[in-house]
Amino acid sequence: MTSQRALRRVAGSFRDPAGGVFESGDLIYRSVSAAGSSNYEAAVTAGVLDGLVSDGMLVPYERIAPSSVEADAGMVHLLQHPRLEVISHPYEWSFSLLKDAAIFQLELLIRLLDQGFTLTDASAYNIQYDGHRPVFLDHLSIRPYREGEFWLAHRQFCEQFLNPLVLRSALGVAHNAWYRGTLEGIPVADLARLLPLKRRLSWNVLVHILLQDRFQQSAVSRVDLGQTLRQRQLPKAQFRAMLQQLLRWIGRMTPAGTRPTTWASYAANNTYSELDGGAKRQFVADFVASSGARSVIDLGCNTGDYARICLDNGVGRVVGFDFDQQALDGAHSRAKAENLNFLPLFLDARNPSPDQGWLQSERMGFAKRFEADAVLALAFEHHLAIAHNVPLDQTLDFIMSTAPQGVVEFVPKDDPTIKTMLALREDIFPDYSEGNFRHLLAARARIVREEQISASGRRMFVFQK
Repeated sequence: MTSQRALRRVAGSFRDPAGGVFESGDLIYRSVSAAGSSNYEAAVTAGVLDGLVSDGMLVPYERIAPSSVEADAGMVHLLQHPRLEVISHPYEWSFSLLKDAAIFQLELLIRLLDQGFTLTDASAYNIQYDGHRPVFLDHLSIRPYREGEFWLAHRQFCEQFLNPLVLRSALGVAHNAWYRGTLEGIPVADLARLLPLKRRLSWNVLVHILLQDRFQQSAVSRVDLGQTLRQRQLPKAQFRAMLQQLLRWIGRMTPAGTRPTTWASYAANNTYSELDGGAKRQFVADFVASSGARSVIDLGCNTGDYARICLDNGVGRVVGFDFDQQALDGAHSRAKAENLNFLPLFLDARNPSPDQGWLQSERMGFAKRFEADAVLALAFEHHLAIAHNVPLDQTLDFIMSTAPQGVVEFVPKDDPTIKTMLALREDIFPDYSEGNFRHLLAARARIVREEQISASGRRMFVFQK
């Protein structure tokens, strides 16, 4: 008798009556309840799901017997699919990543409409990135389209995709901290209050932001508004035209206030001589080639120079992190142009994403989602230790928590970068020295190799725990 596989429900899977998400080992399972079975069966029969999988727009899946797992009695169907290598959240995406995800969501919905289907919601969390490519993962949110139905997910799309993009494109404010604080995006009421008069005169802003705010205010005073909206008729042609109009508007958006930042041009303008830069690149290439690492985390990835070196030397996937928005947008553009399995994400290392949401488990934090075979921390540690007074031992603990081996670059006080940092503040870092750095690193791991790679004394260390 074959034993049943035990499944564990994913903590963030509790909102959808159509089914739930479970995990076991390297596989993810999606149950289909009686409430969701008719929509799912219609999508399967019409070939919609398989067509999306074939075109790389939907996570691949396999239908298996519910009897093969320890399952709830209410499970009608069961899907199995591979675990995604990386799970990221919209508040970790740069402007360009969020823009590409919004365009993907609209193109998916237009495609479904043309096939007689639609989406039950417009959650940005239903999209993940496989390298630089967005992919949809909620098989159960696809359902048959009902002729004339109003787009009830319009406000959700605006708050989770459109409003954060407008915040940056119209006001020059990055969405990341606000989005992380609210989790469901940028509320229409808040954005409507922030937009200046000249922005309010836009037809797009009027239709998708100001009117959304008006509808929301009306809902507070009119309990029948929801029923009214459900009774409204929106012909499919008009629905499709609205999506196409949104697609054109978002496609034209660019970030406002993009004066060149120090770090966006750091790859080309830094304190390394050509010889020093070559030595650093060779050091990283040698480490990667000999490490056997298939996945790498690149802390302070900038525009992706070292991610590319990793991928050129046998690594299969790189997830990069940086604080600079322009550098991240440049890195994502490079990943697309060069077809790299490289995902650059926003990270304020002083305040990594925590476990949060319902019961503080709906959205897992940085530490639970990001780990790799190796880590690069190049020109990174001094930004925590010197710029933000993080003790050197804790800085190393953070870096080394992401992988069992890696490369860490130590930047000494004689380096021009740290001299600039200390020019207008007191040097309160008596323990910040190469000797103490080496001592702290050796207490946590084996130092496999070290080499000075600049005239100012910058030094590269390979560690292995």
